[in-house]
Amino acid sequence: MLHTGRWRSWLFVGPALLLIVFFLVYPTIMTIARSFFGRGASLFGPNTEFVGLANWHYIFTNNIMLTSLRNNTLWAVLFTTCTVGFGLLLAVMLDRVRYEKLAKSVIFVPAAISMVGASVIWKFIYAYRPVSMEQIGVLNAIVVAVGGQPLGWLIERPWLNNICLIVVGIWMWTGFCMVIFSAAYKNIPRQLMEAARIDGANEWRVFRMIILPLLAPTAAVVATTMVVQVLKIFDIIFVMTNGNYGTEVIANRMYKEMFNFFNYGRASAIAVVLLILIVPFMIVNIRRFAAQEGGR
Repeated sequence: MLHTGRWRSWLFVGPALLLIVFFLVYPTIMTIARSFFGRGASLFGPNTEFVGLANWHYIFTNNIMLTSLRNNTLWAVLFTTCTVGFGLLLAVMLDRVRYEKLAKSVIFVPAAISMVGASVIWKFIYAYRPVSMEQIGVLNAIVVAVGGQPLGWLIERPWLNNICLIVVGIWMWTGFCMVIFSAAYKNIPRQLMEAARIDGANEWRVFRMIILPLLAPTAAVVATTMVVQVLKIFDIIFVMTNGNYGTEVIANRMYKEMFNFFNYGRASAIAVVLLILIVPFMIVNIRRFAAQEGGR
């Protein structure tokens, strides 16, 4: 009877496992293997050449790849800090606003826009024309109206254009973080905060001593989610600059190596690097979820 039950379990789980192996495990193994070969489209093709660690040497020595790694680091620091920080502040501050639902809905709207759509919108906002021409970009129109000179927001390197791109990501994802923090904040017992206020604690002390510690687990999950999101950022870069002017990132470089230069081996190596960077944050999230489930 026990033997029959075991086979019945495998009958239910088996199809899901086969799909996981076929669509996740097998492609991952083949991508890792492919990273040690050259340009050939097929790993077993007659023109595919084994290049060993040449692709990996390229990733950590080529100037464009080093720029991509630097930009992804900048994205990870600024994007994560701002989305988590602004999301937390907005969740706490808007909880006292009379039209809380309306305000949060307006802030969340950018999260409902596709990456490509948001990128097109902001590309018009950042649009630049020479001084002698009429400015069609919102920012440059404002700058010119107050007597300044128009700026090439997406051209000025290495920091201004990257920060302008990061602003687009922050605009899109802050609302998402706010919603997650808002749900966690509403679960904090109001008696704790009222007791602290009765004891003479000001609002900053209540926030620092009660709200922040209780929201720390949520902040950790949101932060790791944002880091994973930013490590594979692609759409904003591709639409707005295509990696030009020093704005290249890892995912966009991988796309170029595969579909522009047809160097499948190099693209596979970049994909593996991206996977290696993302896996630790996934493990942290999984362990945290497991610990929360175990504590119930």
